[in-house]
Amino acid sequence: MESNGSVRPSRPQDEDPRVTVVVVSRNRRDELLRSLGHHRAPVVLVDNGSTDGSAEAVRRAYPDVEVVELGRNLGAAARTVGVGRARTPMVAFADDDSWWTPGSLRAAADALAGAPRVGLVTVEVRVGESQEVDPFTRDLAASPLRAPGRSLPGLRVLGFMGCAAMVRRSAFLAAGGFDDVVRFPGEEERLAWDLSAAGWDLVFLDGPVVRHFPSPRRDGTDDRRRGIARARVLTTTMRLPWRRVAARVAAELRAGPGPRRGVLDAAQDLRAALPRREVLPRHVLADLDTLAAVPAPQGVGTGGR
Repeated sequence: MESNGSVRPSRPQDEDPRVTVVVVSRNRRDELLRSLGHHRAPVVLVDNGSTDGSAEAVRRAYPDVEVVELGRNLGAAARTVGVGRARTPMVAFADDDSWWTPGSLRAAADALAGAPRVGLVTVEVRVGESQEVDPFTRDLAASPLRAPGRSLPGLRVLGFMGCAAMVRRSAFLAAGGFDDVVRFPGEEERLAWDLSAAGWDLVFLDGPVVRHFPSPRRDGTDDRRRGIARARVLTTTMRLPWRRVAARVAAELRAGPGPRRGVLDAAQDLRAALPRREVLPRHVLADLDTLAAVPAPQGVGTGGR
């Protein structure tokens, strides 16, 4: 109990010693405090420069959570900081408004442990009280990518949602983690491509589930479309042949005012993106061609395909 007599919240028992959960948050103290009570593994919280007292509130409510306070907002690169602090071979990501359901962390860890060339697994996301399946993960569950000659624990994919992925820590760090160019949203795409380029498989697992209760403080649809367009332009600039970059820019310019603003936003960050340019190998480009022939998911996707 707290000194004032109130009951301190507690987390459930850890379900797998191979896993750490990394959570990144900024100025969402209430959502964060609610979600932390659902994690069934040691938690590293990376506070992205919050000004609402989130870090101190977590220290009081959940003293077993390792809190890393950053002096500024690093965007998705804060997850890389969290993975660096983890000491387990596998790391699961969660947002401050999401958590892995009971048994899901263990199932994902088992999949990684049983498939040494799988660097990342991603799972189904169910949204809100209705538990509607997120359309992006529904799209992943229908991936057309094949893995000839390899036995995988699920469908091979080339994308994921940040709140619904577990990585092999060594593979993640070798691929550079999340970069500080794209930040949020759309940060998953470059990492997915680079893991595949390095020879790692990415797999969608059927069965494990992440619950997601989107914060009312999230950006609206127009702002999110703008952010995704920015991310796509920067990611393609860093990794695709120039003709594909031009095609992506043209598509975003045709997509409406939000994406057009995103292209302008991306132009301001090209100085940071261009030094990191390294065109993907042929096998990843071939996978992108396969995915391009399949209709895109509904809504605003964030994590590649």
